[in-house]
Amino acid sequence: MNNNIKTIMVVDGQGGGLGKAIIERVKKSNPGAYVIGVGANSIAASVMLKAGADDVATGENAVIYNAGQADYIIGPIGIISANSMLGEISPAIATAIASAPGLKLLIPMNKCNLYVPGVRENGLNEKIDDAIARIAADNE
Repeated sequence: MNNNIKTIMVVDGQGGGLGKAIIERVKKSNPGAYVIGVGANSIAASVMLKAGADDVATGENAVIYNAGQADYIIGPIGIISANSMLGEISPAIATAIASAPGLKLLIPMNKCNLYVPGVRENGLNEKIDDAIARIAADNE
């Protein structure tokens, strides 16, 4: 890994399970990266901290602020869709993430009334691996 990576921001909500899986794999494959878990709620943030995030934050302002600082933003595709994840993703959160300068690695999930045609129907672990491989490719 190239040490130019400053921040990998992982965004999740609800129970934080996806964020946990992403953080565990990101930390394993990028041990020198600074990983911040940003939860749409405190439960998700707590789960991501236990998964090994270097720092965690919670709520709309935390997402908005950290999105502007991150080199990479990883999370379910719903993080760029206002009112998704049972309303946890506010229009301000969706806009901040979609407008952030960092590369967005969006895990396609057929939830929140979002469906991406042409996306392989592979397992969640394979989708996370694809996102992590992109970070590695950028930093070789």
